[in-house]
Amino acid sequence: MVQWHLEAEQELQGLPPAERVALLRAVQKLEALGPGLPFPHQSAVKAGGGLRELRPRGGRSPWRALYKRSESTFIIVAISPEAQVDKRGFERAIATAHRRLGE
Repeated sequence: MVQWHLEAEQELQGLPPAERVALLRAVQKLEALGPGLPFPHQSAVKAGGGLRELRPRGGRSPWRALYKRSESTFIIVAISPEAQVDKRGFERAIATAHRRLGE
């Protein structure tokens, strides 16, 4: 099961339509395959403290969904630019994700 933090849902709405569709397809894959979703569709976030990134289009999208697993639920807590596209934006999104998880 995939759940969305309310603010992450709002961030999703701010993506260009094609990127929003690609990210939602990646979420469907995560829901279907769970922790068995292979790389390059998901990856651990380096220095992310247990965060993972969902990588639309097999990593070719400039956007990521940051999520954490809690038992059988995946919680999407932030939408982020890809780290090589916008390193500062990615780092801000990691901090935001941790803050939201602490709420």
